[in-house]
Amino acid sequence: MMKYLFMTLFLIFIIKNLNLFMLLLLGGFLMLFINNINIYYSFISYNYGIDMVSYWMLLLTFWITFLMILASVNVSGKSLFMFLVYLLIIFLFLSFFTSNLFLFYLFFESSMIPTLLLIFGWGYQPERFSAGFYFIFYTLFASLPLLITIFYIYMVNGTLFFFLISLNSNFFIYLSLIMAFLIKMPMFFVHFWLPKAHVEAPVAGSMILAGVLLKLGGYGLYRVFYFLDYFKYNYVFICLSLFGSCVVGLLCLMQVDIKSMIAYSSVSHMGLVIGGIMTCNSLGLWGSLIMMLGHGLCSSGMFAMANIMYERTHSRMILINKGFLTFMPSMSMLMFIVMINNIPSPPTLSLLSEIILMMSLVSWSIICSPMLVLSSFLSCCYSIYLFSITQHGNNYSGMNLSNYNNIREYLLLIFHLIPLNFLFLKGEILSLWL
Repeated sequence: MMKYLFMTLFLIFIIKNLNLFMLLLLGGFLMLFINNINIYYSFISYNYGIDMVSYWMLLLTFWITFLMILASVNVSGKSLFMFLVYLLIIFLFLSFFTSNLFLFYLFFESSMIPTLLLIFGWGYQPERFSAGFYFIFYTLFASLPLLITIFYIYMVNGTLFFFLISLNSNFFIYLSLIMAFLIKMPMFFVHFWLPKAHVEAPVAGSMILAGVLLKLGGYGLYRVFYFLDYFKYNYVFICLSLFGSCVVGLLCLMQVDIKSMIAYSSVSHMGLVIGGIMTCNSLGLWGSLIMMLGHGLCSSGMFAMANIMYERTHSRMILINKGFLTFMPSMSMLMFIVMINNIPSPPTLSLLSEIILMMSLVSWSIICSPMLVLSSFLSCCYSIYLFSITQHGNNYSGMNLSNYNNIREYLLLIFHLIPLNFLFLKGEILSLWL
């Protein structure tokens, strides 16, 4: 794995040539051909290793980063922008690569800095500063208890290697270890930073935030549950997440901002991921991993789609973005496929993950059934509503009708849809780590 890390490090020296971002796609393809990844930690050096979960997260990181640069060819200050993007890749790479709890915490928190600078530097409105502060303070709120708990674990165990920690947990250790990751995902009631950050962030910030950074929370829960032996209050978070998925589904139908609606839909899907991980059964862990991958690609594609419409109308309001079906019908077809991926419908990773998570949660408790049904129904409602209201109707009179769609935008959506729909046909490769 050292070759991928060094490849990413040396990309910083070519930031002035934006065309060389294709090397990220090459890195993603190179990772696809690693054929000896197994359920155990492999490629272990001092404090660094990789297993199936981190492998898929690394692959997602390369893929989404390539696509976010493809979506951002018109940004100003390209050298600084590319430098921040490559810095973010390095922090994410090291977060998924490390097997040491403190180093994971260090890189987990470091990934906030480039993201914050992307929001501050390339955001749309003056409100981006308040959105950035929401983002940083919500995340930092639970970080200090996590850091103190990590020091306590080292004092007790003398090691921070995930697989050597033995811990007699209590309620405070349990809460301190998981809250930072639940806020990062985010969980309902601590989710308000996400819509604000998404609405104010540039398209690249929204894509990497929804595609990879939210998945850091789920990945952290996977790692912490290796050694955490206190599951007495998991039911609280399962009930809260399922309740939140239903409430946020209703909130999506009330939004007038396209990016805000997509951000709230991320909160709804992440609620199912939290529920699946908290059940601590094999179906829940498998379904959560597949949903993190499917949602990472699907939500990133939806933000790319929102940016394609924004470049024509210079507005994110649903009331203004109308009639795209008559203006660019072939692009509308791709937008429709992205939307039905969010519902989810076959053949998508989102459908596979939702079926598995439903089996996991219903086997945990039959009481989950009504909330799962309602959450799935509302997901269908707001996805169809968003597509129909933006693609049908009369064109906005201020739309830039000379700005036809180009091959870059087709490639952007197609590169989201290919792995999202074709990995479904080989779903068993996502479960090899069980």
